[in-house]
Amino acid sequence: MTERLELKAYGKINLGLDVVRKREDGYHEVRMIMQTVDLYDRITMERMESGIRVTANLPYVPDGEGNLAYRAAKLLMEEFGITEGISIEIKKMIPVAAGMAGGSTDAAAVLVGVNRMFGLGLTKKELMERGVRLGADVPYCILRGTALSEGIGEILTELPAPPPCTLVIAKPPVSVSTKEVYGRLDLKALRPEDHPDIDGMAEAIRTGDLAGITSRLGNVLELVTEPAHPEITRIKGLLLENGADGALMSGSGPTVFGMFKDRRQAERACALLREAEGGALTRQAYVSGFFNPGPGHRTAGTQPEKKGGGRDASI
Repeated sequence: MTERLELKAYGKINLGLDVVRKREDGYHEVRMIMQTVDLYDRITMERMESGIRVTANLPYVPDGEGNLAYRAAKLLMEEFGITEGISIEIKKMIPVAAGMAGGSTDAAAVLVGVNRMFGLGLTKKELMERGVRLGADVPYCILRGTALSEGIGEILTELPAPPPCTLVIAKPPVSVSTKEVYGRLDLKALRPEDHPDIDGMAEAIRTGDLAGITSRLGNVLELVTEPAHPEITRIKGLLLENGADGALMSGSGPTVFGMFKDRRQAERACALLREAEGGALTRQAYVSGFFNPGPGHRTAGTQPEKKGGGRDASI
């Protein structure tokens, strides 16, 4: 059995996000186009005598039950009666509380890591079934790539990789509560044109139509988050003014991404974002790309793969 693992836990953006209805149990049913991006946290896992220990490079990341990665380890270790312990070190690069599934992808990596380290033999599907107990985005973060997400996010249909492009991903210096955003969404007040064309987006992805993708970017949660945080509007505007073919808020926000055909334009826009408003508009801006598992699907971004190096791998 493996003593130590290093894993890359990739973040996501939503190319499209629609909310269909609110269920009686309080959950919202959604239809989303999910896309993994080449921006990731590093998860280092090591066996120890007993217990679960979580550490992170950011002081405000919780280290106990409040951390999804901790709960992911606990879930599998209790189910399979693992008496040994595990230490989990998280190096955060994905912005926190940003609509990019940073906590969910860390939990997904830990599920995969515990499965490998202790030889549990669970399939990806079995890990995804357990992941939904931790959060609606966790199964997708195990699957990765491009997918149509339905239900509360746990019903996933894989889609082909979209045409490559360069992304600029930027988070303004505010944090957003996903629960509060969904709680403030008034479904009855939505007009037909407020709902993004999820089916059209999926078809554009299947046919490799990049223009069809960028023209259909849409997120119904922008109606809640954007008025409360006008920085989102300003970031989108700067991206579009500097060559982005489309720009959108991801998830419940406040992270914004722009899609560029020209990498040089993307790099220039990213630099302008970092300088905008004396550096106050965003301190977290990255040039990135799509990440799809499999040869030839990865678009190089801000965090290049290590060459060689044993057990340093994505999940």
